[in-house]
Formats: sequence, C-alpha cells, structure tokens
Amino acid sequence: MIDLMKALGLGLVVLLPLANPLTTVALFLALTGGMSVAMRNRIAFLASMNVFIIMMVTYYAGQLVMNTFGISIPGLRIAGGLIVAFIGFRMLFPQPTRPVSPGSDAETADTGIAFVPLAMPSTAGPGTIAMIISSASTSAARHGAEYAPWIILVAPPLIFLLVGLILWLSLRSSGTIMRLVGTGGIDAISRLMGFLLVCTGVQFIINGTLELVSLGQG
Repeated sequence: MIDLMKALGLGLVVLLPLANPLTTVALFLALTGGMSVAMRNRIAFLASMNVFIIMMVTYYAGQLVMNTFGISIPGLRIAGGLIVAFIGFRMLFPQPTRPVSPGSDAETADTGIAFVPLAMPSTAGPGTIAMIISSASTSAARHGAEYAPWIILVAPPLIFLLVGLILWLSLRSSGTIMRLVGTGGIDAISRLMGFLLVCTGVQFIINGTLELVSLGQG
C-alpha cells in the first residue's frame, strides 16, 4: 500500500501542474456566470467526468489513435492552440445574448462547455495528453523494477480519478467566488480569461511549430 500511495503521489505531482484546476475554475466562472446553481453543479460534474474519461482513453489508446490517424504531438499542440485561441476570442469579444432562464433549451445546450473548453483543452490540454502518452509508453519499462505489476495496473486509473475529483471540488467551490465578485466581476474575469486564452493558444501554436521545425532539422 505504501508503494501505491507513492505512485499516486508521484502521478499527482506530475499531472496537477499541467492540468491546473485553478485556471479551469477561472474559466468556469467566466462561462457560467448567468447560469443557475443546479446547472453550474451539473457542468462541474460533467467536466470532471470528461477529464477522467479523456485521461483514461489517452493512457490506454492515445498512442494508437495518434498513430492510426498520423497525428504528431506538435500537430496536437497546434490544433489545441487554435481551439484555445478561438474560444479566447469569443470570450474577449462576446456577442450580445438574451438572459438564459433556468431549465431552458439554451441553458441545457450550454452543457457542451463541460467538454470543450473546460475538460479539453483547459484541463486535459496538449501538455497533459502528451505527458500521459509518454508515461504510458515508458511506465512498464521504467517502473517495472520499482513497483509491483499490480500497482502499475491500478495506479493510473486512480490518479486520473483523483485529478477529476480535485477538479470537481474546485469547480463546486467556485460558487462562493461568484457571490463575492458579482456580475461585473464575472464579466471582467471572462474578458481577462479570454485574453489569456488567446495568448495561451498562440503559445501552443508557437511551441508546436518549433517542435515541427526541430523534427525537420533532426
């Protein structure tokens, strides 16, 4: 059990800085400011569940999927950067919208944000996916002598479950922040997050392009 706890701790230390739940909380506040508490709680649960599913699929089938479709890590970074930048522009220059009443079709449709951008690419972004794929390809060889086979088998799902749980707890606590900052504060957070997302997306694209150039020179 001690070895399992060590493996879980190591996995969280590696993944949490990449997943960065606090950034997702700020994005969650910006995107759900006009929603009911019940809808925000539902989106928080869906986002956390989506993160767990994405990480599981990435760990067990990510390399296979990327090889099948000929997707490289630089390509993943550039695609993720384009998505992040697009979402950032929409938040930075929002279109006028009608108030959304609880239970309406418009609010129900907004549950889509639980996948994009809250789960991916905000939490399970290109960096997180790349780290998980890299860990999956080397875990057996690198940790075979350090950890028992059953730990290598059990630890990854538990780590991903803990990341999802931490994200869920963080998003559920955002209601307190929302009450403190008010509507004006939410709008300011939304525009600030939009600008930061545009910058993050551009940086993803730059990093992916630089990796492509280095691979071409190698």
